[in-house]
Amino acid sequence: MKIMISQLILLISLAVIAQGCGEKETDFKPHKLSSASEILVWSDEFDYSGLPDAAKWSFDTDGNASGWGNNESQYYTSGRLENAEVKDGFLYITARKEDFEGFSYTSARLRTRGKGDWLYGRVEVRAKLPDGRGMWPAIWMLPTDWAYGNWPNSGEIDIMENVGYDPYRIVASVHTESFNHSIGTQKSASKTVTSCYSDFHVYELQWDSKEIRIYVDKILYFTFKNDGSGYKAWPFDKRFHLLLNIAVGGSWGGQQGIDDSIFPRQMVVDYVRVYH
Repeated sequence: MKIMISQLILLISLAVIAQGCGEKETDFKPHKLSSASEILVWSDEFDYSGLPDAAKWSFDTDGNASGWGNNESQYYTSGRLENAEVKDGFLYITARKEDFEGFSYTSARLRTRGKGDWLYGRVEVRAKLPDGRGMWPAIWMLPTDWAYGNWPNSGEIDIMENVGYDPYRIVASVHTESFNHSIGTQKSASKTVTSCYSDFHVYELQWDSKEIRIYVDKILYFTFKNDGSGYKAWPFDKRFHLLLNIAVGGSWGGQQGIDDSIFPRQMVVDYVRVYH
């Protein structure tokens, strides 16, 4: 009888603990960890209203004067709800057709630099993309410290890119000194996602010292391995930060022009989570 009572007490205690854990979990939208040892180290669930949380995001406007190196047509604004607004549990990044600071389009480019910088880990972004010719949404990462020099020497990781004139094709890439499009050696892969404009999908990066892996909805479609030859091929041993944006036009997104009848267009983000 004493053993049975002890077992009963243990079962009750475990149930109470499990219930407490369940209540805590509701702070975040449902998800599964890829490893039991993972820890959520940074996230934005967009459960507030107004501008993106200034403790987590900055508006990147540094390259407006130069077209961001891709001959883009938009002006990235700062602190305008018209281009970046959190409401109803989502982040809305909106590209608009409007005259602004000498440009014909506006949009927003958000970054976590100085507020979220990571070496290795797993990044998840659940998002719905904007469609239309001239749209160029991206979920990607840049080096925080540029330890190996200017682009592409210090690296770039593209978790998701799409251009509107090539609908439904999701592209993942890396750029390094040895592997980049300017010398015809870029490493990339693509996957067709026919509902990328109508539905939310999870775009995911898994990154460690040996390789970079990129997924859509847990389906792996791009892998880039560290061949051990040094930073020219693998500069991904330094801190990187996350960027979310919609470019308009540009050297890739604008190859077939811009359809002015589509505006405004939005990338809607449900959550961003980073695990170590």
